Amino acid sequence: METKQNDYRFRKFREEDLEKVVWINRLCLPENYSPYFFLELHKNYPETFFVAEYENNIVGYVMARIETGFSEIHRFKIVKKGHIISIAVVPEHRLKGVGTRLMLNSLRGMVQSYGCSETYLEVRVSNHNAIAMYKKLGYREVRRIPHYYLDGEDASLMCRELKHEEFF
Repeated sequence: METKQNDYRFRKFREEDLEKVVWINRLCLPENYSPYFFLELHKNYPETFFVAEYENNIVGYVMARIETGFSEIHRFKIVKKGHIISIAVVPEHRLKGVGTRLMLNSLRGMVQSYGCSETYLEVRVSNHNAIAMYKKLGYREVRRIPHYYLDGEDASLMCRELKHEEFF
């Protein structure tokens, strides 16, 4: 699936994108993953792993995995849920809708390809721009996870329901 927005192109991750995606991860986030981890997520959940291109250069990505477990929304209910593992956009392309479009593509894949009924993510409590974007996408803060990150910062666990009719 490929979509366009202004001068940006959004498409599924391909293995030849790996070097650039790893570079963006290291540039933008203190939580870094091995190249193998990116490839494993792509192999297992290709419909949730997207990149954004600007003038044929990758400027952002999102990757997720699918899990089955207790709902973050409905007490004692077992659900299939999408877990946003990582999203990053290079600084000069932030606040232009790139992150939002990446997220929407990944959420669509969660619903259409994997049948997820909810999604969740962890975000640094200090990352106000990301929290604002997630709230605009319908996520709500469920709880705070103390000392979640290696540097001791807390995370906010955010989730939202995924309704079939939103994505078909």
